[in-house]
Amino acid sequence: MGRWLYLIADFSCGEEAIRQSLEAGIDYIQLREKEITSAKYLKRARRLREMTADFDTKLIINDRLDIAMLCDADGVHLGQSDIPVRDARMLLGKGKIVGATAKTVEQAKQAMAEGADYLGSGAWFPTETKKDAVSLSEEVYRAILKAAPIPNVAVGGITADNCRRPLECGAAGLAISAGILKAERPAAEIARIRECLQGFSGGNV
Repeated sequence: MGRWLYLIADFSCGEEAIRQSLEAGIDYIQLREKEITSAKYLKRARRLREMTADFDTKLIINDRLDIAMLCDADGVHLGQSDIPVRDARMLLGKGKIVGATAKTVEQAKQAMAEGADYLGSGAWFPTETKKDAVSLSEEVYRAILKAAPIPNVAVGGITADNCRRPLECGAAGLAISAGILKAERPAAEIARIRECLQGFSGGNV
């Protein structure tokens, strides 16, 4: 399996940027909406489910297990303050994807033990999306990969210009938001990132 291109999106960027990204080819799209009502979050999740139906892209919902289930998403991504991975797995069953944020070796090992399919670890670089994100060293990232040998997607300020560093460490994929959606031409950025991803094979995938 090749390395993943994992887009983190919200509707503030506009549907057109999301549509262009889907058309350009992404493996996963995570809907991450902050500071909106549950009703609006669900509405947007269902809209994105409709949009992804035409593409070979898996839909992941950030934080909200209930919304992931209601919109029939492919899975959910859980942070440390969300519902535990084991409980999400119990409700979703084996047919759905459960991802988890892991910033330490301990968090990674626990998430894997509870049934996570993949981990997201960062922040690799300063990021506009999460201004309070704490940076993760390459040393800690490599330790996480060794301790929890399931796919790990690098996240945090990643762009086409800096994405080689996490891949060289063994990342299974790249989770990118502003680096694609705020680009003047999202499809062109995706092509640049894809070219970089294709230069890496094997490893923690």
